[in-house]
Amino acid sequence: MYTVLVIDDSPSMRRIIKDMINSIDEFEVVCVATDAYDAREKIKEYEPDLVTIDINMPKMDGVTFLRNLMRLHPMPAVVVSGEGVRGNDIFDDGAVGFIPKPENGETMQSFQERIKDTLLNLTFLLKRYTLKKPEALRKTSKPTTHIEYKVHPDEVIPLRAATFPGMKLIAIGSSTGGVESLLRVFKRLPGDLPPILITQHIPYGFSNSFAQRLNDHSEVIVCEATDGMILKKGHGYLAPGNMHLTIEKFGNQYKTKLLDTKKVSQHKPSVDVLFRSVNNTVGSAAMAVMMTGMGDDGTIAMKELFDNGAYTIAQNEESCVVFGMPMKAIQAGAVKDIVHLDEIADYIIEFSRGRKK
Repeated sequence: MYTVLVIDDSPSMRRIIKDMINSIDEFEVVCVATDAYDAREKIKEYEPDLVTIDINMPKMDGVTFLRNLMRLHPMPAVVVSGEGVRGNDIFDDGAVGFIPKPENGETMQSFQERIKDTLLNLTFLLKRYTLKKPEALRKTSKPTTHIEYKVHPDEVIPLRAATFPGMKLIAIGSSTGGVESLLRVFKRLPGDLPPILITQHIPYGFSNSFAQRLNDHSEVIVCEATDGMILKKGHGYLAPGNMHLTIEKFGNQYKTKLLDTKKVSQHKPSVDVLFRSVNNTVGSAAMAVMMTGMGDDGTIAMKELFDNGAYTIAQNEESCVVFGMPMKAIQAGAVKDIVHLDEIADYIIEFSRGRKK
């Protein structure tokens, strides 16, 4: 079981976040704190596996506390805050997750789903952190009460693989560890590539700022995808944190289409949905890249792309934060080349020049 400390100066928000986290199997809130100084003492007393931090707090703001925490007592921290603008930079300060507080009109059920998605995507990281703790501080798991049904991509987007190749493009899928890994790749990409589509498992509310970070550090023009955007050379399109990204033919061009449907392979956005959509529209003209991540999202559709003649690569184990999604794709026979993170940009460039297939 992963233990959590919730830090928030609002009594009602502390109670809401505590109840929502306690409803997730494998997570338990062991204490709450009203400010940074209260939290400091309770971290010493309870040694939690994870802390949630509000940005706007009395005595010491959450950003300052986060920086001090990473310097003096590094541990997994998730920012839960309505301060979205300041929250955009908290990953650089050491946070492993960002959950915006409920917006006007958002239901508590939606907020709870966002909390659950973020925490479950962090379990691999938390497992590594807890293994470093003394045995006496580790908690046993509470019994699992249910098994979540895993939705197959067929339930959202049927397979209609393109018979003839369409527009050349690159599709990338990633999850845990993908934020920094994608930044490393995009820093090395030139601005004259075919369109790039990216599905990164990312918390709702952070995808727009992450797209901006990619844009600021690359010659590729990157944005968060919206519905109906015409795909252009030298542009990258990142799936929003709560929508599936697909594409469709639009005359002699292609445009984005967002799907607000159920999760596929336990994710929304899903790599399987993106890859299948790419296979349905451009088929063998595509390059698919599977990068670091936990689970197997993308394996089904990447194998379909491989079978249809598309060029597929996966990040190697050595350079992955989590060798889950690439490993599953490799095991399924869906990958032509296995590539180190620092070589992925070169492979994308070679493909765009017609020298990789």
